[in-house]
This record gives sequence, C-alpha cells and structure tokens, in this order.
Amino acid sequence: MTTFSADRSYAQTLDAADQLATFRDRFVRQDRELIYLDGNSLGPLPVRTQARIAEVVDQDWGVGLVRSWDKWIQLPRQAGDMVGEHLVGAAPGQVTVCDSVTINLYKLAWAALDARPGRDVIITDDDNFPTDRYVLQGIAAQRGCELRTIHTDMDAGVSVETLAEALDDRVALVELSHVAYRSGALADMAGLTELVHEEGALMLWDLCHSVGAVPVELDASGADLAIGCTYKYVNAGPGAPGFLYVREDLQSLLRQPIWGWFSQHDQFAMGPRYDPAPGIDSFLTGTPNIIGAVAVEEGARLIGEAGLPALRAKSVEMTSYLIALADEWLAPLGFTVASPREAARRGGHVTLRHDDALPISQALIRAGVVGDYRTPDRLRLGPIPLTTSFTEVFDALDRLREITATKSYADIPLEQQRVT
Repeated sequence: MTTFSADRSYAQTLDAADQLATFRDRFVRQDRELIYLDGNSLGPLPVRTQARIAEVVDQDWGVGLVRSWDKWIQLPRQAGDMVGEHLVGAAPGQVTVCDSVTINLYKLAWAALDARPGRDVIITDDDNFPTDRYVLQGIAAQRGCELRTIHTDMDAGVSVETLAEALDDRVALVELSHVAYRSGALADMAGLTELVHEEGALMLWDLCHSVGAVPVELDASGADLAIGCTYKYVNAGPGAPGFLYVREDLQSLLRQPIWGWFSQHDQFAMGPRYDPAPGIDSFLTGTPNIIGAVAVEEGARLIGEAGLPALRAKSVEMTSYLIALADEWLAPLGFTVASPREAARRGGHVTLRHDDALPISQALIRAGVVGDYRTPDRLRLGPIPLTTSFTEVFDALDRLREITATKSYADIPLEQQRVT
C-alpha cells in the first residue's frame, strides 16, 4: 500500500479494485451487517461446503449407507493431497487429514524422539500455543526427557539467536509455530529449519495460524514434520479434522505410537499383529471424520481457485491498512500495535494492545464487529481476504475508536468469560 487516507472513500476505492471481491458471495452470510474479523479463530462457511455436507449426509450416508465407504476410504489421503498442493507446498503422499492437532502433535513428536536415540531434549518456546506446550510437557514427563523452553518476545516472535543458544547435541526435536497465535509474528521456516538440522535434530512446525493465510513451502524449506488445523483460514468448520505432514524420506523411518486400524497394512485382513501401512497412511489411527474431511477438501479447493498468492497480497494490504488506521486513530487512545509492522514478518491477523482490551473486545462484538481477546491485554483482528472488504476494516476501526473514546465498555464486567 503506497498511499493512505483515513477517509472512508479511500477504503471504497480499494474495494473497487479488489479482484477477490466476487468470492464474498461464495460464503454463507446471513447477517450482512455483521463485520467478521475472526477468521484466525473460525473461518466462515462456504456455500459449496454447505451443499457438499448435505450431499454426504443425504446421499452418501442416507442412501449409500455402508456402501459409501468405497469412496470414503481414500478421503484422508485425497484431502491431504489437496492441502499439500494448494496450501502447504507439499508433493502428493506427504499430507493426510486426520484426528486433531493435539493428537497429531503427540504422534509426530513421539515418533521424532524415537528416531533420535541417545538424544533426550525437546525445544519449544514459552509463547507457543497452549496445546503445543501441554502436549510436549506430557511427553517429556512420560519419557523422562527434558523440555527446554526458550523465551520468545510476545510481539516479535521467535528469535534465531535465542534458538541457536538452546541447541546442542542432546536435542532430538524442535517444535515451533510458523505464525504466533497472539501477535501474528511470522517465523522464518527455512532459516530456522536449517539451524535445527545443523545440530542433527528434527523440526516440527505448527501451521495452525498460517495454513490458508500465508504461503507455506514445506518441501522447499526442508521441513521434517508439520501439523495444522483446518477450521481457521481453510474454512472447514468447528471441530474439523487436523492434518499432518511427514517428509517422504522420513516416512519409513518414523513409527507413530497410536497403532490404529486405519494405519494397518491390509486393513481388512483383520490380522492378529500390527503391521503399519506404507507411506503417509501409517500415521492414521482410527475411523476418519468423513464430513470434516470433505469440508477440508472444499476449503482447500476454494483457496486453490482464488490462488494463495492473491490471498496473501490482499491480506498484507488489509492488515497494513488496519495498522495505518490504528496508528492514526487508536494510538492517541492508548492502543499500541503488538504485531510486526514489516509485512514479511506478519501473518494474517493484527494484534492491538490496550490495558482494557478485554471489555473493549466485548463492547466491539456488541457493536457488530467480531474479533477476539487474548491474554494478557490483546485484541486480535483477523480480516479474511475472501470475505472481508476494506470498507469493513474502516468501519470496524471507526467503531473501535468510538467505543474507546467514549468508554462505552465501562459497563462490561471485567471477569473473563470462558470463551474470548
């Protein structure tokens, strides 16, 4: 964005030039007055996904019954290849859609430790997403390993220098988030992966806040392992299955710890002993979530149609515009930008810091703008390139300015609700 004006007509000019504007009608929008800036938590429902789920329920399940397993059985790999092609830069046969992020993290971290005998250290950072930290804490306790937690600046993200200082020949696995959930800071995947490999450790990336929002190149970066969710920018719905990536040359070397029926070679032979299936299928567990997997397919297909480079370009323009408005209007009201200002180091959302962020976030929802709050004092705003207009960004920041200036949030209790 080379020019900037804090006038609404400027936003309207940007909207007129938006090549992705037609995609707004490809999503369910019951309340057209609502400004939804929470795609970093839950993506909206694509119209085609709604129809496809109805088709699976009414026809595949309702009419086909168990006979539909003939086509369902390949869905984890089929959806995984679509995620690999359109979203994470992975060649076929390296991604599968299954389970949840938590379970997939457990499987891959455990397998990685087994693949590095004689090493007993896992590294993560103290601002990593809670699930990541908790799972790794549990594995370290179960296996008698050391979990080495490095400090990360909450706004700037993972430091190369800090990670380098923590690495040594005892480290088996490093697990980090590609985009920080609080600030949106974007890590250097290729650079950090190379640093970890120099010490002989394996690198596992959490892509939950980057997949579908920023270009990801797992193969090109040399990444070993990755996990991710599909209910944020992939728009596959609440509780949609996660996915995992295992680089092809590692698949025969790693054995995940949850030996389930769907990862068994010659599954329907019902054999007495576990014999893992070849390739990425060995990282499956039990019966896959069929409705969720078709939603992942549709989400990946839609993003592929729009083109991730175009999505990223609009995302950068929108978040830069949001930051410019925050500097103009909100800085005098006590807000500071808690996301990297350099676009190349920022993911798909912007975080604003304010002492009263919690009640302000609730007042903003009351005013028809949905963002979310994260501790200790952060308001996250995640515009969605396929559905959010620049005018909506303008209007959202204008309402935020009014709420803060008039302190219309003063009547909202300070007690944190369970869901923020």
